[in-house]
Amino acid sequence: MQRSTMFFSGWDGIWRTGVVGLCAYAGLVGVLRITGKRTLSKMNAFDLVVTVALGSTLATVLLSKDVALAEGVTAFLLLASAQYAVTWMSLRSHWFRGWIKAEPRALLREGQLIIDALKAERVTPDEVDAAIRRSGHSDAAEIALVMLETDGSMSVVPMRR
Repeated sequence: MQRSTMFFSGWDGIWRTGVVGLCAYAGLVGVLRITGKRTLSKMNAFDLVVTVALGSTLATVLLSKDVALAEGVTAFLLLASAQYAVTWMSLRSHWFRGWIKAEPRALLREGQLIIDALKAERVTPDEVDAAIRRSGHSDAAEIALVMLETDGSMSVVPMRR
């Protein structure tokens, strides 16, 4: 009689997942501690790609019997090193920084929406209004500037009174 593997295929796979999962998790936490707070800060597009890749690598190490723990930890180190190298280069090269990171962009100035900027950044007026309300203001006329930051958040600068 053939046993079904859809729900349970034996204890070996469960033990492997548990042991490798704990070790891979410890390895990932160790890599993140070594690379510093920047890895876990608000993300720009490159940081998001690295974070998704780290998560995908962790899942692969956990669930694929074809990927050894040492290979997974090596992949963690490679991704963290690539992020470190990009950050290092962007601190030292204006050209490189411009290529990797988006520039902040004004979406509203002196209470007036900048329609071309909204279209280019694919932001709706409602999203700008929501950012204004989150900042504790109720009227765009009270706002000097709304900036779309490099991490996708919006900064709201009220008019001086």
